[in-house]
Amino acid sequence: AAIMKHFYGHKVYVASCGVKPGHPDPFVNAVMEEVGIDMGKYRPQGFDDLEDSSFDLVISLSPEAHHRALELTRFFHLEVEYWPILDPTGLGEGRQAKLAQFRSARDQIVGRLQDRFGPPTQAPE
Repeated sequence: AAIMKHFYGHKVYVASCGVKPGHPDPFVNAVMEEVGIDMGKYRPQGFDDLEDSSFDLVISLSPEAHHRALELTRFFHLEVEYWPILDPTGLGEGRQAKLAQFRSARDQIVGRLQDRFGPPTQAPE
């Protein structure tokens, strides 16, 4: 959601949730800051936090999230897309290797967003 908002601004309503809500991983914060995205105020939500919301499209990044997103189609008319992005949590030995894994995931998401929604409509900071 943070990348989408960063590249596409307020042209679309974006919300993000995870299968296990909590605090962002410090490595997420570090690699997002590298591209000008401040995650300081971001607090991940869970699916239960979003079930009363109205969405046209849900993009899931993990098999578990995809399953939860498909469950929503039983109650809401929405499109679900699965973008399998390898979860970098726990991958890599040492700080630099871990950062490389998180950068790879971030860059995959950026690429998929641009493939799906076109070039950013606002210049990154």
